[in-house]
Amino acid sequence: MSHSLLFKPALYSAFCLFALPVAAQDLCGGMGSGGQWIGGNEAASDISTSADYQEQMALVLGGNEHVALFSLSQPTGIRVEAQGRGAGDPQIDLVDQDGNILISDDDSGGNGASRAEVDLEPGTYCLSTTSFDGAPMTAFVRVSRLDQEALTDGIQATTADSGVAAGNCSAGVALGSFSGTLTSNQSVNAAPFLTFTLDAPTAISITANNEDADPVLTLYDSDENYIDENDDFDGLNSRIDQAEPLAAGDYCIGLDALNDGDLPVAVEITVYDPDAALAALIDRGEAAPPMDGTVQINDLGTVNNRLRHDAQAGEDTTWFSIDMPEQGVLLIEAISPGGNGDPWLVVYDDLGREIAQNDDYGTTYDSLIAARMNRGTFIIGLKDVGGTTGLARMVFERYVPAP
Repeated sequence: MSHSLLFKPALYSAFCLFALPVAAQDLCGGMGSGGQWIGGNEAASDISTSADYQEQMALVLGGNEHVALFSLSQPTGIRVEAQGRGAGDPQIDLVDQDGNILISDDDSGGNGASRAEVDLEPGTYCLSTTSFDGAPMTAFVRVSRLDQEALTDGIQATTADSGVAAGNCSAGVALGSFSGTLTSNQSVNAAPFLTFTLDAPTAISITANNEDADPVLTLYDSDENYIDENDDFDGLNSRIDQAEPLAAGDYCIGLDALNDGDLPVAVEITVYDPDAALAALIDRGEAAPPMDGTVQINDLGTVNNRLRHDAQAGEDTTWFSIDMPEQGVLLIEAISPGGNGDPWLVVYDDLGREIAQNDDYGTTYDSLIAARMNRGTFIIGLKDVGGTTGLARMVFERYVPAP
């Protein structure tokens, strides 16, 4: 017999997180509908004339976002920042009143915080803050003019603390011409810039590995024009994939370390392999596996009421499929018996569209997803993000609305 939503307090609480009332603001392409004026009201949120910075506390739960609204009455250089509490890792998007993303940032505030500085024209703007890894997070969000106090140290301060040598691409360590693979294994302090040459148009991948150093990659062309950057692609390691071939010519890699600039960082440049790139996304749970048998998917059958399954959770994602016999709500929990693991969950539909993901629900390292689903087949990914391998106990419970 199916459960009723009326009799599950934990599920009801989970839905409340997604059902908070929103302000009637049709701003930023609709993003502003759930936003709050950072100064408390529209008049007080004009950063051009504000006597001091404006700040909010952001509570980000269940993969949602916090949106801070602010306005400018005249052209102004501003700073937008988000700093997580504890292990929180915020990322930000600055969006104009038409819904265009102007700036995105993850770690430019230093130590996992986000920060960007930009000159803006008069108008209304939205600052979206999300959790990089989808975990519940509390963060402080600040919007200020450049002459007002900053919330974060900034990545330049972090770089200086780690002892990164001053320099530019012209002073970089030359790796030579690319002929399939180029490597370097030097510290960021010893080699903050690496240069290489493409003799023909080539699609490439660049990786930087050493989680203890927490490397950041930035790719430039021969004129030091920014092409791309990455931090924390795979754990604390970084990767840039250029799926479209880069033109023949000289290029420069900027290398930074957010933790320890004296540790060696293994940098490798290889030919971009789309199959390997997709396989890596599937291993990390960032893309759903195809349902053609090329990736093992464990069929758990139909969730008629309640289904329990024990599985081994490791660094790579293990995949499962379940069938929903009718429209309803599916509650999925993954717990670590004994509390030694840190399970992470993601759910996709049969077309590979992400439905939900979660890590660290509540005050534990266990995971919980509550999602409204239609009748059909769904794919669930499970992994352990705490660097361990061990038993994870999964529970699936299906709910239908009470009559």
